[in-house]
Amino acid sequence: MPAYLFILVMLAVIWFFLIRPRQRSMREQQRQVAALEVGDEIVTAGGLYGTVKRIENGELQLEIAPEVVVRVARRAVAAILTEKGNTELEAAEPPEEGDATLPSA
Repeated sequence: MPAYLFILVMLAVIWFFLIRPRQRSMREQQRQVAALEVGDEIVTAGGLYGTVKRIENGELQLEIAPEVVVRVARRAVAAILTEKGNTELEAAEPPEEGDATLPSA
């Protein structure tokens, strides 16, 4: 009987440390893709970097170069490069005097 208990405990540990975090990251990725907006910079699973120009149902129109627009599936988004919320804060705060700067020559 203790051998079965050991196996169950090991399965629970594997689920807790391997499967559960992956599910959480998948949900976070789905949430980010659902919140995509026109103007966001993304990278696709195929390695294309671009700016979202239009969003339609399950597809995005992605500008990968000036005047070059490709159509990609929404599920092909691997990462969103545009940071939302932090850009306004960074622009509003001037750098402090003690911040790292290059010395003048």
